Amino acid sequence: MTRQGAIAIEPMDGSAAVRAEDAFRLIYAEAFAGPPHHETEDGVAAAFRRFPAQAGERAFRAALARAEDGEPVGMAYGRPLPPDAVWWDELTAPVPDDMRREDGRRTFGLMELGVRGPWRGQGVARGLHTALLDGIGAERVLLNVHPANRAATAAYRAWGYRKVGEARAGGTAADLHDVMLLDLR
Repeated sequence: MTRQGAIAIEPMDGSAAVRAEDAFRLIYAEAFAGPPHHETEDGVAAAFRRFPAQAGERAFRAALARAEDGEPVGMAYGRPLPPDAVWWDELTAPVPDDMRREDGRRTFGLMELGVRGPWRGQGVARGLHTALLDGIGAERVLLNVHPANRAATAAYRAWGYRKVGEARAGGTAADLHDVMLLDLR
């Protein structure tokens, strides 16, 4: 567990994340409720119907930030992309075969990173990101970010991510997202 001011960040494996699912759900629901995400109760419920299966996948990792009183304030989670990852197939334009090559260890997929409103702008997201990626052994990290989420996009760019394409995660009705890649080598 690392401390960042009055915030404690706990790295977790999948089973620990499932035990803390209520905290992840609370953060997710609040962090993504407003624009540009407009997450609904049904959307949150759907995300957390998938959560136990995601957390049960090989090498799933999570990080949970809590205030001194134990209140959940931020979360991040992801996993390595498997060799048959569909993430690259969701891009609106193809990328070179070498970029999309996966072996189950090469790329860590950052699935979610969110901080509740009152704790934004205090370095919590950066602390979660650092804790989540500590020792992952991957060559790179891949994520999708809504382009209208300017604060997140700016943070990712400041942390070294670059845009490699655009995708409609979940199908053609979904909003277009920027696909960003961080080289860890």
